[in-house]
Amino acid sequence: MKRAFTKPATTYTEQVALLQQRGMGIADESKAAFYLQHLNYYRLAAYWLPFEADHASHTFIPGTRFDDVLNLYIFDRELRLLVLDAIERLEVSVRSQWAYQMAHRHGSHAHLQPLLARDWANWVGDSNQLVAEVKRSKENFIEHLTQTYSDALPPVWAVCEIMSLGLLSRQYKNLKEIATRTAIAGQYGIDQQVFESWLHHLTFIRNICAHHNRLWNREFTITPQHPRSKPRVLRGEFVASSRKLYNTLVIITHFMETIAPAHRWRQRLKKLIAEHGIPVQAMDFPEDWTDRPIWLESAP
Repeated sequence: MKRAFTKPATTYTEQVALLQQRGMGIADESKAAFYLQHLNYYRLAAYWLPFEADHASHTFIPGTRFDDVLNLYIFDRELRLLVLDAIERLEVSVRSQWAYQMAHRHGSHAHLQPLLARDWANWVGDSNQLVAEVKRSKENFIEHLTQTYSDALPPVWAVCEIMSLGLLSRQYKNLKEIATRTAIAGQYGIDQQVFESWLHHLTFIRNICAHHNRLWNREFTITPQHPRSKPRVLRGEFVASSRKLYNTLVIITHFMETIAPAHRWRQRLKKLIAEHGIPVQAMDFPEDWTDRPIWLESAP
């Protein structure tokens, strides 16, 4: 039977004392209180959970330090920023490919052709998000095109610039023309069905990052398909049945090597892990991950 919540609010000083009482080593109490003030006890609690010896009593493993918990939090924050940076680059690239292939294969207003859609109502119907985004947009180029031309929407190479990754993912999923889907996915060496799955998954990951939620050791409800045939360089790179971050990082690394190799994203990720001394098993990294081709400096 449920009972009423009766716990009183605690001060930051009381929170520090509670952590110490449960066995967490805190060398600088004012520093710990500062981070509890600006990060929130419950946000940090997700990062000290692996350090608990007993979750029921919330007692910590001997030797647990507040600084170790904080290090894990900072790593996760920097990881989110690194992942967001990559997804932003991918989003811009896929927008460009979507617009280019649609325009060159089906014309400037391909997105207004019902025969290209699996579900026309969700393609560009009155309640469609793309229509709503155009109506809502204050971009000068969108306002100019809608005021100057009589078409229901601006051309595909213009509307792509106001599409979110989520909308782009849904538009690709709704695209019925296999040759066009294949042409877009082929720019990244990926099968079109797998590409659809990856866009959906990365939209989910992007939203986690944008809302400042935890990536490290999280189990995802939306997971990506594993490639069966192409790209060949990713054969054997995925961890079967994993719902954690490792497979996502493999996907992002593949994309970044295609669209922004000079960014050295793979090297930045490896450096981030090393600098913080992170045990990567909590993200489902395999034991031999550093020897796998995708993580080697000579990887294509």
